[in-house]
Amino acid sequence: MMSKAHSLLILWMLISLFQLVNAQPPRGPFVVSPKVHADKTVTFIYLAPGASEVLLSGQLVKDPVSMAKGDQGIWSVTVGPVEPDIYPYSFKVDGVTVMDPANEDYFPNERFKASLVDIPGDEPLVHALQEVPHGTITYEYYPSVEETTGSLVVYTPPGYDDDPDKKYPVFYLISGTTDTEETWFKVGKTNLILDNLIAQGKAKPMIIVMPYGNTAARVAEQKGTPKPDDPMRESKEAATRAQAFEDDLVNHVIPYIDNTYHTINDRESRAIGGFSRGGGQTLRTAFGHMDTFAWICCYSAYLSPEDMESNFPSIAGNPEETNEALQLLWVSVGDDDFLYEDTVEFIDYLKTHQINHKSLITDGGHTWMNTKKYLSETAQLLFQ
Repeated sequence: MMSKAHSLLILWMLISLFQLVNAQPPRGPFVVSPKVHADKTVTFIYLAPGASEVLLSGQLVKDPVSMAKGDQGIWSVTVGPVEPDIYPYSFKVDGVTVMDPANEDYFPNERFKASLVDIPGDEPLVHALQEVPHGTITYEYYPSVEETTGSLVVYTPPGYDDDPDKKYPVFYLISGTTDTEETWFKVGKTNLILDNLIAQGKAKPMIIVMPYGNTAARVAEQKGTPKPDDPMRESKEAATRAQAFEDDLVNHVIPYIDNTYHTINDRESRAIGGFSRGGGQTLRTAFGHMDTFAWICCYSAYLSPEDMESNFPSIAGNPEETNEALQLLWVSVGDDDFLYEDTVEFIDYLKTHQINHKSLITDGGHTWMNTKKYLSETAQLLFQ
């Protein structure tokens, strides 16, 4: 026979279980979003029973698109067909921009982190995961400025660990304003692009180092002070920030990489490239350290003629020496990019001063869809 104590214990457990179950919030319906269909249309779904308006916004639609409210407060819309690529998107719920909570893929950024949708091509795109040997992504931390710790994402090519005596050239690849060191990896798909190009014999095996371009924000975060606002383009503060990044890259990042990885430690085996702000940092760092870099890749960025004449007069002042020193100077931009006219002016400046370069004007705007194209094209030229 059950004792009174045992009976009380069981009663207490049942009451506790009842309270626990009733304390849980009610579960809504299971939502899968986004859904990419075979015809390249995409359905987006968002659960918001109390919302009065939900919009889909992103680079796969020209303007925000209204979503329709269905049963149980599920909002949905189907768009497309959409050209295969990777696109950032978000929802605007009663005026508030939010990520897609059903989607684990997001855009690394200092501010709002948009969700990402990958629409595959009928034939694998250059950034698609393919059945080829794969390199390795490693997160690295290094001693940086003002006694802070810097962060890097490093790609090493397939077979890197097989032969510790084999050394590789290095490509330093910088992302844009408000992006992080993860953006070239998670949005630019640098590792997959290089895996595929190397497997096809179109690119040399190389190490790619992806640093964080905002040293001021990192210093503020680690010292517990407010993150400084982003400076206006071409302002004195922007130049100061670019110089700080340049000093960190040359004096801290490169020595750390050369001491940690199997690198060929000379300028002919060292490239630098970047998108947007990272492209401007690329030009300033490379032109200021011609003894360090022989390959320059500028994506959707420029330096003004006044900046060139004031800060880098030897580049155009002695074009023969510049041309002899550089293995590659690449500049690319989209014809709908808000930096298009400034970038074309920079290209014209190079032409006028007879500085050897390669340029590429594509369709589209200031997007990571274009940036992946630029990386794919330049990776096939580096260290050849």
